[in-house]
Amino acid sequence: MSSTDAPVSAPSRRSQLLTTLRESSRKAQADFFQIQRYNIETFYNQPLAEISGSFGDIGTLLPILIALTQIGAISLSSTLVFSGLANILTGLAFGIPLPVQPMKAIAAVALAQGFSKSEIASAGIFVAAAIGFLSITGLIHWFTERIPIPVIKGIQVGTGLSLIISAGNLYPHFDRLRHQPSRLLASSTFRRVPYALLILLVGIISVISTDWLYPGWGEDFRPDFSTWHPHTFVPSPREFGKGTLEAGIGQLPLTTLNSVIAVAFLAQDILPNVRTPSTTSLGLSVMAINLVGCWFGAMPVCHGSGGLAAQYRFGARSGASIIFLGLLKLLLGLFASKVALAIFNGFPNVLLCVLVIAAGLELVGVGESLNTARSRDLSNLGEDGGKGGELTEEERKRRWAVMFMTVAGILAFKNDAVGFLAGMLCHWSFKAQDRLEERRAGEGRIRLGEGREGERNA
Repeated sequence: MSSTDAPVSAPSRRSQLLTTLRESSRKAQADFFQIQRYNIETFYNQPLAEISGSFGDIGTLLPILIALTQIGAISLSSTLVFSGLANILTGLAFGIPLPVQPMKAIAAVALAQGFSKSEIASAGIFVAAAIGFLSITGLIHWFTERIPIPVIKGIQVGTGLSLIISAGNLYPHFDRLRHQPSRLLASSTFRRVPYALLILLVGIISVISTDWLYPGWGEDFRPDFSTWHPHTFVPSPREFGKGTLEAGIGQLPLTTLNSVIAVAFLAQDILPNVRTPSTTSLGLSVMAINLVGCWFGAMPVCHGSGGLAAQYRFGARSGASIIFLGLLKLLLGLFASKVALAIFNGFPNVLLCVLVIAAGLELVGVGESLNTARSRDLSNLGEDGGKGGELTEEERKRRWAVMFMTVAGILAFKNDAVGFLAGMLCHWSFKAQDRLEERRAGEGRIRLGEGREGERNA
C-alpha cells in the first residue's frame, strides 16, 4: 500500500478541520474589517448624503407603523428598538444601505381584520421560520438560479410603478392606508443634495410648530418621555393558526421574491463595485430579525428592493447610513416612543408622497438595462449592449415581453406572486414554442433524408 493510499488518522482529520476553521475565521474577520473600513470611509467622505439616504424608506415605514400602532397590533417601542438593532447589525454585516421594512401583506391583513399582537407575531414568526428553512437548506439559492432575469427585473419595475401609484393614496386621504397598505414601500431623492434630510426636518418643524397638522401640538406641546418596558407575547395554538393561515402564507412569496431575491439582484445592479450579500445571507437576516423581535410585539419586518432603491437614490452608499438610522430608532424606542408617535402622526402626507414617487422612479429605471451588458445574464456582451449579433431582435422582444408580463400581473392583481407566475408562464411559453419548432424542423430533415434514400434505392 502506498503512502497516498494510507487512511487518514483521526488526529490528522481533527488537525485538518481545525486548520479549515482557522482559515474561515481569519477570512471572516478580514471581510468584516473591510466592510467597516468601507462604512467609515464612505461616511467620512459624504456624511450628509449618508444621513439623507438613511431616511429613504420613511415613506414605507411611517404609514404602516402608525396604522398598526393605532389598532394595537404592535408595540411601537419594541418595533423601534428591534428594527433599530436590525438596521445596526445589517449595516455592520453587509455594508450596504439595506432597508428594514414592514411585511406589507401581513400588515394589510392585520389592518383589515384587527389582528392582536400575538396574531401578527404568529404570522411574522411563520414567515421567518419558512425563509430560514429555505436559506439553510440552500433551496432559496437553487430557486434563484432558475428564475429568468426578465422576471426579476419585472418584479423590480412592477414594485416601482406600484410605489408611484400608491403615492396618490397617501395624499390627501390618509385613511386609504387601511385598505391599501401593501403597496406603500419606500422613498428617495437625488444624489448631491440631501433632500431626504431636508424633507424630514421640514416635516418635523411643521408638526411641532403648527396646530392644524396635528391637533394638540403647538405652544401647549409637552414632550412625554418614557422608558421602554419589554413584554413578551406567546401566541396560543389558535392565534398561531390564524396568523399563519390568514397572513403568513400570503406574505411568504412576497418576502421570497421582493425582500430576498429582488434585493440581491438590485444590490448587484446599483452597487457593482461593492461586495453585496447573497440570497442565502438575506434570508438568514430576515429569519434572525423576526424570530427575536416578534416575540416582543415588534412589527414583522423584512428587506425590500423599493427601500434599497430609495436609500440609494437619496445618497446612501454604505451600511453607515442605516447604522445611523438604527441608532436613532433605538434611542427613540428606549426613551421617547410617545414623542415619536406624535411626530409620526402629524408628519405631512404630501412630503411622504415626494419620497414614495422618487423611490418608484429609481426602481422603474432598473428595467432599462434588461438587454444590455449590465444585465447579469448578459454580462459577456460588449459595450455596445450586444448589438453585434449576440442577441437577435426576436430575443430582445421576448425578454421585454416577459418583463412586462410580470409587471402587468403585479399591477393588475396587486400581488407579486401573481406577477411572478405570469412572467414565468410567458417565459415557459416561449421555451415551448422553440422546442416545438426544433422538433418540427428535425422531423422535416428526417423525412427529407428518407425520401432521398428511397430515390437512390429505386
